[in-house]
Amino acid sequence: MPSLTLYHTEGCHLCEMAHDLIGDVVDLSVLQLQDIVDDAELMERYQVSIPVLLRQDNGKELYWLF
Repeated sequence: MPSLTLYHTEGCHLCEMAHDLIGDVVDLSVLQLQDIVDDAELMERYQVSIPVLLRQDNGKELYWLF
C-alpha cells in the first residue's frame, strides 16, 4: 500500500520535477499520485501549492521545494 501521496495536476512542470525527484530517493511503488482537479476540496486546498507530498502515516505535508 502506498505510504506517500503526491498531489499534482497534469501539465504542471513543477509536479513533474517533484515526481522525478521522489523517484530518485524512494521506490515509486510507495507513491500514490492524486490529481487535485479530480476533487473540489483538494483543488481548493492545493491549487496554488502543488506539488505537495503527503506522508500518510503521520499526515505531514511537504510543500515544493521539498
